[in-house]
Amino acid sequence: MIEVFKQQFNKDMPAEEKLNRSRELLQIIVLKILHDKGIFNNLAFTGGTALRILFDLRRFSEDLDFSLVHKKGYDFSYINSELMRGFKLHGLNMESKPKTKTNVHSAFLKFSGLLKELGLSPLADQKLSVKIDIDTNPPAGGNIKNTPINKTFMLNIAHFDLPSMFATKLHACFYRKFTKGRDFYDFIWYLTNKIKPNYTLLNNAIKQTQGKNPKITENNINAFLLENIKRINFDLAKKDVERFLQDKSELKLFDFETMKNAIESF
Repeated sequence: MIEVFKQQFNKDMPAEEKLNRSRELLQIIVLKILHDKGIFNNLAFTGGTALRILFDLRRFSEDLDFSLVHKKGYDFSYINSELMRGFKLHGLNMESKPKTKTNVHSAFLKFSGLLKELGLSPLADQKLSVKIDIDTNPPAGGNIKNTPINKTFMLNIAHFDLPSMFATKLHACFYRKFTKGRDFYDFIWYLTNKIKPNYTLLNNAIKQTQGKNPKITENNINAFLLENIKRINFDLAKKDVERFLQDKSELKLFDFETMKNAIESF
């Protein structure tokens, strides 16, 4: 399996990109295991990693985000044990401590020794990790699609459609407790691709966390975006997103005027 990782590299590739590509292959293996075990019967893939793997977003990602859409038969402990077993079959030892005390079930999947074997660290005990998050109480209104992909493995992925993913991304952009530059990279991708959000899901998500329905529609979405973009610290956003960009010149997108112009032409 180590050779499969190394096939993602070329001799001129910076260490940062090798690290990102190694993590991405781990993410794809997670998706393969979920696919092979039928776990996508319960889950919908969403978030920035879904946007990259399914729609070739030009930034790398860390976390795998899912929404629980069918509760019958769902068991996070089972998912964790199947991931551990699946990675072992691929010659990789995984450790994790699942957390299930909140509505978001999560686990850091950690791999010791992999970075050293790949020549990315001199330390055998330095770990490469991938986090998975499953929202077990997602807001209502998300629409699900199934898309076949061919990324090292051929898989069929159940995921939110683009309008629904945009709705969850807007909620993350403006109601997350901290500024995450990756959110705003995705935000401008949706705007420039003229994706309209799933308004039902967006309003339900905001109502779930803020306690009231903002009643966002096609008629007032631009006003909503322009008002909320004013409070974003784009210097912090740049620091968060820089290590995930394939093209560092895209950091120039991270300023108020660029975002404002993208909203106004949306």
